[in-house]
Amino acid sequence: MSNILVCGSMAYDSIMVFHDYFKNHILPDQIHKLSVSFYVPELKRNFGGTAGNIAYNLSLLKTPSLVMATVGEDFQPYVERLSKYEIIQDYIKKIPDTLTAQAYITTDLDDNQITAFHPGAMTQSHQNSISLISEDVSLAIIAPDGKDGMIQHARECTEKNIPFMFDPGQGLPMFDKDELMNFIDQAHYIALNDYELQLLLDKTGLTIQKLAASVTALIITKGSKGSSIFSNGEEIIIDAITIKNPIDPTGCGDAYRAGLIYGIINKYDWAQTGQLASVMGAIKIKSQGGQNHTASISEIESLFGKSLV
Repeated sequence: MSNILVCGSMAYDSIMVFHDYFKNHILPDQIHKLSVSFYVPELKRNFGGTAGNIAYNLSLLKTPSLVMATVGEDFQPYVERLSKYEIIQDYIKKIPDTLTAQAYITTDLDDNQITAFHPGAMTQSHQNSISLISEDVSLAIIAPDGKDGMIQHARECTEKNIPFMFDPGQGLPMFDKDELMNFIDQAHYIALNDYELQLLLDKTGLTIQKLAASVTALIITKGSKGSSIFSNGEEIIIDAITIKNPIDPTGCGDAYRAGLIYGIINKYDWAQTGQLASVMGAIKIKSQGGQNHTASISEIESLFGKSLV
């Protein structure tokens, strides 16, 4: 069994629904002295974070993973959840006197959102070292996390000859040109959405052709328009799977990345790998939150159109 290392955040997402419209309560000419309160009768606390979401989706694919993350003293409910799945928690480090990263999201009836994010223990991700891992790791993913931790884990993967996927996500603006070039030089795979791709190209001055030539594969997701995988000078177009009633895109990128990882470690070609990744994203979008979806292997295989390895 291949050991997959998932470096990223563990977080709680508290999602609240305001049964009205923000525009009815925020006066444009009074915004300089804003003081508002929203009554939110609906509140759901979801398990999230990039590492947690990716590891959960790998568990749906019956693929165990090692999670490397830093968490706070409020992490026990997440421990109990992870214990239900084949997710190794040995490298999750608790940081004293901190809280686990968490987002507080309030949504109105127009689907506008006001979000407050507390990084908490995530900012201490550099306190976790890949040198501590005793297992042989065949593939790693470095997903959004604390800045110093992401830089350190990329360097440590390179030193230990562990191929890794660079997935900067919403953390991309944290890095300057030199830091991004270092990630590109070290990574074997890069996964981005189309907005993040443009931001990366703007910050580095690279063209998409030069970026793709720097890695084994460059994966670009485009939401409902599918995705593209650039490898060996070719672009493989991956069609999106049509979902009649999509519920919530939160965590779809993480589900997609789990499919990528599965395809890579099982030596699928890039067309099959992208197709499986799209299947995982399509399964996720039918549920609210990053980890509230479920699927059996047979259900995944039915959408994929072939048996999994």
